[in-house]
Amino acid sequence: MSQPTVAQKSPYVKAMPAGTYWWCACGQSKGQPFCDGSHKGTEFTPVKYVLTEAKTVAWCGCKHSTNGPCCDGSHAKL
Repeated sequence: MSQPTVAQKSPYVKAMPAGTYWWCACGQSKGQPFCDGSHKGTEFTPVKYVLTEAKTVAWCGCKHSTNGPCCDGSHAKL
């Protein structure tokens, strides 16, 4: 399996309204941390993330989190 592109070695911390989001798993999206379709032709697919209420999310920027689209500190080991 290929490794994703590291978009940045820190999370994207954003205040988010409730809704459905598609997190970029490949790291190639120009609209980080969200998918813009740049993964087409790769083995990567975006990850669906549903917020039932507004909250601040630390979206993974390194694309190596074991916590799905949320930062787990994996960027510190890269």
